[in-house]
Amino acid sequence: MSMPIRIAALVLASAVALAASPASAQIQAKYLAKPQTVGGNPGPAHNYVCPNADGGPALDCFLDAVRHLYTMCKHVKSIEIIEFGLEKSGDGTNTSKSEYCVDKQKANIARPFQAALKEATLSKQALENLRALHDYWLASLAALKWQPGESDEDYGLRTGMVYPSLDEQIDQIRALVTEVRESLAASRQKARR
Repeated sequence: MSMPIRIAALVLASAVALAASPASAQIQAKYLAKPQTVGGNPGPAHNYVCPNADGGPALDCFLDAVRHLYTMCKHVKSIEIIEFGLEKSGDGTNTSKSEYCVDKQKANIARPFQAALKEATLSKQALENLRALHDYWLASLAALKWQPGESDEDYGLRTGMVYPSLDEQIDQIRALVTEVRESLAASRQKARR
């Protein structure tokens, strides 16, 4: 065997031994992200769908995902606008990235949405508001497309105004669910007396 091949074999053997060592396993267990299921969503190595609701209830995951996934597609659309300009960002295949993003996020949010609906069954109003929020989210994703004659500033304002509306709807849902839960807890305490 030639000297470079021996050195390469030695380096490879050392790397394999190090990776298989118990110390390496401990380091990996401590520092590498672990897959989690949050809100019915079996997350990847890190929770992409609802990153701010790790370990929380399904409703929290969905409410986080609505805002987060809209932002993801808004960023993708911004990349298309940077690449092709406002006027040409909707031409032909120039929209393929944002269309894929919308399709992907619709699939990503399906499980958290169903899990949130299941969790919110204690309030008919909360269920209606969840469905309305989901519909608004879908419409907002579809509206990420640039409108002919719209300036860059107008586009930014229109797509940015989605956030206050999402936040308002999310706050209403949280308040409804909290109110119903507190009412149920009070009823249970009275029944125990």
